[in-house]
Amino acid sequence: MGLFLQMGSSYCIRTELFRYKSGKNVVFSRANSIDASKLKENSIGFSSLLYSSTSKAQILHIANAGVGQKRGHSVIVTASPPTEDAVIATEPLTKEDLVAYLASGCKSKDKWRIGTEHEKFGFDRKTLRPIKYEQIAELLNGISERYDWEKVMEGDKIIGLKQYDIMGQGKQSISLEPGGQFELSGAPLETLHQTCAEVNSHLYQVKALSEEMGIGFLGIGFQPKWGLKDIPIMPKGRYDIMRNYMPKVGTLGLDMMFRTCTVQVNLDFSSEADMIRKFRAGLALQPIATALFANSPFTEGKPNGFLSMRSQIWTDTDNNRAGMLPFVFDDSFGFEQYVDYALDVPMYFVYRQKKYIDCTGMSFRDFLAGKLPCIPGELPTLNDWENHLTTIFPEVRLKRYLEMRGADGGPWRRLCALPAFWVGILYDEVSLQNVLDLTADWTPEERQLLRNKVPITGLKTPFRDGLLKHVAQDVVMLAKDGLERRGFKETGFLNEVVELVRAGVTPAEKLLELYNGKWGQQIDPVFEELLY
Repeated sequence: MGLFLQMGSSYCIRTELFRYKSGKNVVFSRANSIDASKLKENSIGFSSLLYSSTSKAQILHIANAGVGQKRGHSVIVTASPPTEDAVIATEPLTKEDLVAYLASGCKSKDKWRIGTEHEKFGFDRKTLRPIKYEQIAELLNGISERYDWEKVMEGDKIIGLKQYDIMGQGKQSISLEPGGQFELSGAPLETLHQTCAEVNSHLYQVKALSEEMGIGFLGIGFQPKWGLKDIPIMPKGRYDIMRNYMPKVGTLGLDMMFRTCTVQVNLDFSSEADMIRKFRAGLALQPIATALFANSPFTEGKPNGFLSMRSQIWTDTDNNRAGMLPFVFDDSFGFEQYVDYALDVPMYFVYRQKKYIDCTGMSFRDFLAGKLPCIPGELPTLNDWENHLTTIFPEVRLKRYLEMRGADGGPWRRLCALPAFWVGILYDEVSLQNVLDLTADWTPEERQLLRNKVPITGLKTPFRDGLLKHVAQDVVMLAKDGLERRGFKETGFLNEVVELVRAGVTPAEKLLELYNGKWGQQIDPVFEELLY
């Protein structure tokens, strides 16, 4: 399609003609030359219209058909992000289009936002067993009716919720992970006060309904009591494909799918150079974030020998799509190099005719050439590319923003601390430069060593002439300084981490102390200790 042709710091957007399958023609972009930072406000007037997180098919649906069909108090929408493509592109995608898709995420600093995502385990308050899909469906329907969320369906099954703004672009959403982990993907918000209020509102809504149902939710990084055989399987087609594929590429992939929870923050960049700086800082510091938020020391009722079992699991899930990405530190790194990496990460699926087609192990490069064995002759859409990017799981992930992925799930107060940590570093130029200076001489071997050791030893991990704790103390102070310079009175959200790093004791170590002391080596009290 070649929608974006790079011209210095700008992109030329040429008129593109799409055709509905019904034969209806729609002409979109009529812009001439737009700076990458202004792509969000194009001449059509749709916020984030071009290369937004929706596909072009979804954009056409929004512009011409509305979001969905009203049913009672709710709106029924199709499964997301995979949607049935409603358009046929006039030209095939090229590698340059894939690069431009990532580059279209560049935003001026005044448009930078904070997106926080977190997952939690649902459990029956009487038996402590994981809640079943039927209970989750009841909860989703209840939230939809009581708080005016729109239902997301896969076939006749409810699999999530969304709330839309007036332009029909998705804001916050609720989705289900493979084992029923309940995830809030927050809206992109301007301040930590806003994102924390969003989390608080969500947890209030969930708690109000769940208490009526006799269920609760647990803020921890790994299922502390139950085995794989005890975890329900959610009725989502993509998860069936992943479940069959995981044992072929690692020993812990099913644990990752069904027994882990995380919290992550998504942050913007202004340019390719800014993306590179933030990507490198994020990767270098990710083991520190893992240590600060380590919160998964139990497996099937007993200590598992790790402070972050969730982090350890990623070391043997699928090394083709996880890890520390040492090439990000190469002088040649940029959007194009990340596209080259992503093109060679084996695919999971393609979504066609409302079904997931198993394409595991196949190449997106072959897909670009129309040579994908699972659907020979078909060419990819931007929606296919977007979906493929979501199946890559490094410690920091690039889409049209950067995702910091190293932290365990945890209680409410730490859900707000993680974005505070990363915003203070990555959204303040002084703190970001200080971090880059601090980590500039860290070798690839040292970064990998920290990645390998931190799940076991946390802040007590030996590093050079001291402990990781000492580096973490400096980094947390840089984050606090960065928040102060932002001027939004956000430093209080870091208090939990400031106290933690001062003591040098991870959340997991505090849980182990309770387990060996007050809890009498019984695991059940953790469900009350970390109850939302």
